[in-house]
Amino acid sequence: MAQKKTFVLRVDPEVFKAVEKWAIDEFRSTNGHLEWIISKALKESGRLKIKGKFE
Repeated sequence: MAQKKTFVLRVDPEVFKAVEKWAIDEFRSTNGHLEWIISKALKESGRLKIKGKFE
C-alpha cells in the first residue's frame, strides 16, 4: 500500500464544523471522511479510476 501524502488544508470554520458533524454521523474520523468525500468526487467525475478502500 502506498504511503499517504500529508498536507495542510485551510477550511472555513463553518465548513469544517459541518464536515466534522457529517463524519460523526457516518462513524468516521474527520480526516477519513474528507478522504472519502474527495475520492468519491474524483471517481464520480471520472478523474480517478482505482479500486480500493473507498469503493
